[in-house]
Amino acid sequence: MDVKIVSKAGFALIGKMGQGKATEGPQWILPLWKEANENFHEIKPLAELDPDGNIAGIWGAMSDIEEKFEKWGEQGKYLAGCEVKDTAEAPAGWTKWVIPAYTYAVISCKQESYQEAFTYMMDKYLPGNKYQVVGAVHEFYPQDGTDRIELYFPVRRD
Repeated sequence: MDVKIVSKAGFALIGKMGQGKATEGPQWILPLWKEANENFHEIKPLAELDPDGNIAGIWGAMSDIEEKFEKWGEQGKYLAGCEVKDTAEAPAGWTKWVIPAYTYAVISCKQESYQEAFTYMMDKYLPGNKYQVVGAVHEFYPQDGTDRIELYFPVRRD
């Protein structure tokens, strides 16, 4: 599996936010995506756009329940949203998060290989390369016509 290490400056997201038990993620996260996808037109003027004028930077961002962007415990928060201009204000019914700058270990996968990629990173790649996860993992959904997901693991060297 191909992993790249990237530094990413802090960035702002606006999306639909929910909270729930980590073990029940799909049950409360999928409805967030449904609501966000049906209503992205409401925040399109705030969004970062690709050269064709489409929303770019679709993210599934995660945080601990205190919104410190730490790893989930028994519960977590999830924001289904898109990258926006730093100065953007979240309209009613939407939530804005500002994700801090991190160095990330990034791996691409598809929905059906998500768990395999996640486990590979946590059990093999990161410890084998002396990286420690220092925050919540985020999902980036490239708007390239594929069903690819990029998992962003915030890391630092041991």
